[in-house]
Amino acid sequence: MDIPEYKIALIVGAGEGLSGSLARLFSREGIRVALAARSTEKLGALCSETGARAYACDATKAEDVERLFGLVEREIGTPDIVVYNASGRTRGPFLELVPAQVEQTIAISAFGGFLVAQEAAKRMLPNRKGAILFTGASASVKGYAQSAPFAMGKFALRGLAQSMARELSPQGIHIAHFVIDGGIRSKARVEPADRPDSMLDPDAIALSYWNVLQQPRSAWSWELELRPWVEKF
Repeated sequence: MDIPEYKIALIVGAGEGLSGSLARLFSREGIRVALAARSTEKLGALCSETGARAYACDATKAEDVERLFGLVEREIGTPDIVVYNASGRTRGPFLELVPAQVEQTIAISAFGGFLVAQEAAKRMLPNRKGAILFTGASASVKGYAQSAPFAMGKFALRGLAQSMARELSPQGIHIAHFVIDGGIRSKARVEPADRPDSMLDPDAIALSYWNVLQQPRSAWSWELELRPWVEKF
């Protein structure tokens, strides 16, 4: 079996949660890591721990995304793993939603994913190899009350991933979308003592991303759902 080998990963929408777990896992596997976020101040400790480099980028702006990929190429190399981990959230009763906020939410969750994926694919297609991964949520497949903007953005991101997989997978690019169906554990958000493992461990999620990246191309997944053992479907 032909197991892919990766050298450089770019995580867009980086923070201390899932992105941190991914950065640590990639670093342990000998992969150089670039982290992108609108504000890089929060990434200092993670960069020190993993050797990653941080870049400021607003993923909703085409010029920012193009500049990001140019900088990463010059300073580290061309990414062969790109993870889109950014999300926008606006909640409230439907009739009270502010159109400008809804537009921004969709731009972060979906349009930014398109911009990042397009720049990544431009660089991967000539070599016919690479992986582009999208982080979804329960809202990728379930639209909850008072959460229409988040569902709109995540549904769109899932559609983008599915369309890209059908077009680009036959050209050697592994496209995968992850439905994170439940709350992710963090320092500020832990499960009750009487409900152990009722939230997703970010390290466990990262391991599933890695398992998908290790799939031989004869048996690729385009989508994976992850939920705690007690989460209802």
